Amino acid sequence: MKMQLLRAAGSLAVLSMLTSGAALAQPAKLATAATAPPPPAISYGPATPGLCTLSLDAAIGGSTVGKYVQTRINQIGTQVQSELQGEQSAINTEAKTLEGQKATLDQGSFDKKVADLQLRASALQRKQQLREKEFQATQQKALGRIYQEIEPVTRAAFQQSKCTLLFSRESMIIANPASDITQLVTTGLNAKITQFAFDREHLDQPALAPAPAR
Repeated sequence: MKMQLLRAAGSLAVLSMLTSGAALAQPAKLATAATAPPPPAISYGPATPGLCTLSLDAAIGGSTVGKYVQTRINQIGTQVQSELQGEQSAINTEAKTLEGQKATLDQGSFDKKVADLQLRASALQRKQQLREKEFQATQQKALGRIYQEIEPVTRAAFQQSKCTLLFSRESMIIANPASDITQLVTTGLNAKITQFAFDREHLDQPALAPAPAR
Protein backbone atom coordinates (compact mmCIF):
# COMPACT_ATOMS: atom_id res chain seq x y z
CA MET A 1 0.00 0.00 0.00
CA LYS A 2 1.56 3.21 -1.09
CA MET A 3 0.58 6.66 -2.18
CA GLN A 4 2.28 8.56 -4.98
CA LEU A 5 4.06 11.18 -2.96
CA LEU A 6 7.34 12.89 -3.57
CA ARG A 7 10.36 10.94 -2.34
CA ALA A 8 13.61 12.22 -0.96
CA ALA A 9 16.99 10.98 -2.24
CA GLY A 10 20.70 11.19 -1.57
CA SER A 11 22.06 14.53 -2.76
CA LEU A 12 21.27 18.21 -3.08
CA ALA A 13 20.66 17.76 -6.80
CA VAL A 14 18.13 15.02 -6.14
CA LEU A 15 16.53 16.93 -3.28
CA SER A 16 15.84 19.73 -5.76
CA MET A 17 13.67 17.24 -7.63
CA LEU A 18 11.31 17.07 -4.65
CA THR A 19 9.44 20.00 -6.12
CA SER A 20 10.54 20.09 -9.77
CA GLY A 21 10.89 16.43 -10.72
CA ALA A 22 7.25 15.45 -10.45
CA ALA A 23 6.14 18.56 -12.31
CA LEU A 24 8.63 17.93 -15.12
CA ALA A 25 7.62 14.31 -15.46
CA GLN A 26 3.91 15.07 -15.72
CA PRO A 27 3.76 16.59 -19.25
CA ALA A 28 5.59 13.58 -20.72
CA LYS A 29 3.02 11.22 -19.21
CA LEU A 30 0.15 13.33 -20.47
CA ALA A 31 1.66 13.52 -23.94
CA THR A 32 2.06 9.75 -24.08
CA ALA A 33 -1.50 9.22 -22.93
CA ALA A 34 -2.78 11.68 -25.55
CA THR A 35 -1.09 9.88 -28.46
CA ALA A 36 -1.81 6.30 -27.34
CA PRO A 37 -4.84 4.67 -28.99
CA PRO A 38 -7.81 4.09 -26.68
CA PRO A 39 -8.02 0.58 -25.23
CA PRO A 40 -10.66 -1.70 -26.71
CA ALA A 41 -13.95 -1.91 -24.89
CA ILE A 42 -14.32 -4.81 -22.46
CA SER A 43 -17.49 -6.78 -21.94
CA TYR A 44 -17.66 -7.85 -18.31
CA GLY A 45 -19.38 -10.88 -17.00
CA PRO A 46 -21.76 -10.52 -14.09
CA ALA A 47 -20.24 -9.28 -10.85
CA THR A 48 -19.54 -12.10 -8.43
CA PRO A 49 -21.62 -11.63 -5.28
CA GLY A 50 -19.44 -11.02 -2.23
CA LEU A 51 -16.27 -10.35 -4.26
CA CYS A 52 -15.07 -6.75 -3.96
CA THR A 53 -12.03 -4.82 -5.15
CA LEU A 54 -10.34 -1.72 -3.75
CA SER A 55 -7.49 0.53 -4.83
CA LEU A 56 -6.00 2.12 -1.73
CA ASP A 57 -3.78 4.28 -3.93
CA ALA A 58 -6.80 5.72 -5.70
CA ALA A 59 -8.88 5.99 -2.53
CA ILE A 60 -6.19 7.95 -0.69
CA GLY A 61 -4.96 9.93 -3.69
CA GLY A 62 -8.50 10.99 -4.58
CA SER A 63 -9.46 11.96 -1.04
CA THR A 64 -9.36 15.45 0.38
CA VAL A 65 -6.93 14.44 3.11
CA GLY A 66 -4.68 12.67 0.59
CA LYS A 67 -4.47 15.78 -1.57
CA TYR A 68 -3.80 17.89 1.52
CA VAL A 69 -0.93 15.63 2.58
CA GLN A 70 0.51 15.79 -0.95
CA THR A 71 0.44 19.58 -0.87
CA ARG A 72 1.98 19.74 2.60
CA ILE A 73 4.72 17.29 1.61
CA ASN A 74 5.51 19.53 -1.38
CA GLN A 75 5.79 22.54 0.93
CA ILE A 76 8.16 20.72 3.27
CA GLY A 77 10.24 19.59 0.31
CA THR A 78 10.51 23.19 -0.88
CA GLN A 79 11.62 24.33 2.57
CA VAL A 80 14.30 21.63 2.70
CA GLN A 81 15.50 22.49 -0.79
CA SER A 82 15.70 26.20 0.03
CA GLU A 83 17.63 25.59 3.24
CA LEU A 84 20.22 23.33 1.66
CA GLN A 85 20.63 25.38 -1.50
CA GLY A 86 21.19 28.52 0.55
CA GLU A 87 24.03 26.91 2.49
CA GLN A 88 25.46 25.33 -0.66
CA SER A 89 25.47 28.69 -2.44
CA ALA A 90 27.26 30.35 0.48
CA ILE A 91 29.96 27.67 0.44
CA ASN A 92 30.38 27.95 -3.34
CA THR A 93 30.68 31.74 -3.12
CA GLU A 94 33.28 31.54 -0.38
CA ALA A 95 35.25 28.93 -2.33
CA LYS A 96 35.41 31.23 -5.36
CA THR A 97 36.48 34.13 -3.17
CA LEU A 98 39.17 32.01 -1.57
CA GLU A 99 40.45 30.91 -4.95
CA GLY A 100 40.82 34.56 -5.92
CA GLN A 101 42.80 35.25 -2.72
CA LYS A 102 45.21 32.37 -3.24
CA ALA A 103 47.92 34.56 -4.72
CA THR A 104 47.81 37.11 -1.90
CA LEU A 105 47.49 34.81 1.13
CA ASP A 106 50.40 33.07 2.75
CA GLN A 107 50.26 29.26 2.51
CA GLY A 108 49.36 28.77 6.17
CA SER A 109 46.40 31.15 6.05
CA PHE A 110 45.21 29.70 2.76
CA ASP A 111 45.39 26.13 4.03
CA LYS A 112 43.48 27.12 7.18
CA LYS A 113 40.68 28.69 5.16
CA VAL A 114 40.51 25.66 2.87
CA ALA A 115 40.30 23.33 5.88
CA ASP A 116 37.53 25.44 7.42
CA LEU A 117 35.61 25.38 4.14
CA GLN A 118 35.98 21.63 3.89
CA LEU A 119 34.55 21.27 7.38
CA ARG A 120 31.53 23.34 6.39
CA ALA A 121 31.05 21.25 3.24
CA SER A 122 31.23 18.04 5.28
CA ALA A 123 28.73 19.44 7.77
CA LEU A 124 26.38 20.34 4.92
CA GLN A 125 26.63 16.82 3.52
CA ARG A 126 25.68 15.40 6.91
CA LYS A 127 22.77 17.82 7.09
CA GLN A 128 21.60 16.71 3.64
CA GLN A 129 21.60 13.11 4.78
CA LEU A 130 19.73 14.05 7.95
CA ARG A 131 17.12 16.02 6.01
CA GLU A 132 16.58 13.01 3.73
CA LYS A 133 15.84 10.82 6.73
CA GLU A 134 13.60 13.48 8.25
CA PHE A 135 11.69 13.90 4.99
CA GLN A 136 11.16 10.16 4.69
CA ALA A 137 10.10 9.91 8.34
CA THR A 138 7.66 12.78 7.83
CA GLN A 139 6.17 11.12 4.78
CA GLN A 140 5.84 7.76 6.50
CA LYS A 141 4.23 9.29 9.59
CA ALA A 142 1.71 11.24 7.51
CA LEU A 143 0.80 8.17 5.47
CA GLY A 144 0.59 6.12 8.66
CA ARG A 145 -2.01 8.55 9.96
CA ILE A 146 -4.04 8.18 6.75
CA TYR A 147 -3.85 4.39 6.90
CA GLN A 148 -5.02 4.55 10.50
CA GLU A 149 -8.02 6.66 9.48
CA ILE A 150 -8.90 4.64 6.38
CA GLU A 151 -8.91 1.20 8.02
CA PRO A 152 -12.27 1.52 9.81
CA VAL A 153 -13.71 3.28 6.75
CA THR A 154 -12.67 0.31 4.61
CA ARG A 155 -14.25 -2.11 7.07
CA ALA A 156 -17.50 -0.13 6.99
CA ALA A 157 -17.52 -0.08 3.17
CA PHE A 158 -16.81 -3.83 3.16
CA GLN A 159 -19.85 -4.50 5.32
CA GLN A 160 -22.06 -1.98 3.54
CA SER A 161 -21.29 -3.62 0.19
CA LYS A 162 -21.89 -7.10 1.67
CA CYS A 163 -18.42 -8.24 0.62
CA THR A 164 -17.12 -11.69 1.42
CA LEU A 165 -13.65 -11.18 -0.07
CA LEU A 166 -11.78 -7.94 -0.72
CA PHE A 167 -8.97 -7.88 -3.29
CA SER A 168 -6.44 -5.15 -4.02
CA ARG A 169 -7.19 -3.68 -7.43
CA GLU A 170 -3.46 -3.11 -7.98
CA SER A 171 -2.84 -6.87 -7.90
CA MET A 172 -5.57 -7.66 -10.44
CA ILE A 173 -5.28 -7.42 -14.23
CA ILE A 174 -8.96 -6.82 -15.02
CA ALA A 175 -11.96 -6.73 -12.73
CA ASN A 176 -15.59 -5.80 -13.13
CA PRO A 177 -15.98 -2.15 -12.00
CA ALA A 178 -19.26 -3.12 -10.37
CA SER A 179 -17.22 -4.93 -7.72
CA ASP A 180 -15.08 -1.89 -6.92
CA ILE A 181 -15.66 -0.07 -3.60
CA THR A 182 -12.88 2.50 -4.02
CA GLN A 183 -15.18 5.49 -4.41
CA LEU A 184 -17.24 4.38 -1.43
CA VAL A 185 -14.06 4.29 0.69
CA THR A 186 -12.96 7.71 -0.61
CA THR A 187 -16.34 9.20 0.24
CA GLY A 188 -16.19 7.71 3.73
CA LEU A 189 -12.66 9.02 4.29
CA ASN A 190 -13.71 12.50 3.16
CA ALA A 191 -16.55 12.45 5.67
CA LYS A 192 -14.18 11.42 8.46
CA ILE A 193 -11.14 13.66 7.96
CA THR A 194 -9.98 16.29 5.47
CA GLN A 195 -6.64 17.41 6.92
CA PHE A 196 -4.39 17.26 9.96
CA ALA A 197 -1.47 19.39 11.01
CA PHE A 198 2.05 17.99 10.62
CA ASP A 199 5.53 19.37 10.13
CA ARG A 200 8.93 17.98 9.21
CA GLU A 201 10.17 15.39 11.66
CA HIS A 202 13.30 16.50 13.54
CA LEU A 203 15.68 13.60 14.08
CA ASP A 204 18.57 15.72 15.37
CA GLN A 205 16.87 16.53 18.66
CA PRO A 206 18.50 14.81 21.66
CA ALA A 207 16.53 11.99 23.20
CA LEU A 208 14.91 12.73 26.53
CA ALA A 209 16.85 11.43 29.51
CA PRO A 210 15.18 8.44 31.20
CA ALA A 211 13.32 9.17 34.41
CA PRO A 212 15.34 8.33 37.53
CA ALA A 213 14.50 5.01 39.15
CA ARG A 214 12.50 5.14 42.34
